[in-house]
Amino acid sequence: MISPILWMAVCAWAIAQGAKMVINLVVYHKVDWKSLTSSGGMPSSHSALVCACATGVGVLYGLNTPMFAMAVVLALVVMYDAANVRKATGEQAKVLNYIMKNWDQHKPELFADDLKELVGHTPLQVCMGAVLGILVGLAGSLLVE
Repeated sequence: MISPILWMAVCAWAIAQGAKMVINLVVYHKVDWKSLTSSGGMPSSHSALVCACATGVGVLYGLNTPMFAMAVVLALVVMYDAANVRKATGEQAKVLNYIMKNWDQHKPELFADDLKELVGHTPLQVCMGAVLGILVGLAGSLLVE
């Protein structure tokens, strides 16, 4: 049997990915199927995944356990990466895309496709993913107990 904590984490991830599609529909008035599997955007599915996991561990096994401590540390590392390292990568992609678009007419074929600029998250997107993950972790823990 698969761990209920794993189910909570996967559910939080799936809800976050679905929310991205709904938000794109509301804001841009178009269905973007790629948003179901892509990274970046609101809310952070990475944050939702790790926070649901950490919340489930904390509620089911206790806040004073090594498992909970490890889950929280993992969640903090993932959220820091999402909001900082991956965000910086996206900013660099914007600059590189600008350079490539303004290159002279002999642009190398290596640069035929734009680089993906939306790879990271704003702090708000990370926080909203964390809130979503915590809520799913709490709800899932109530169902298990």
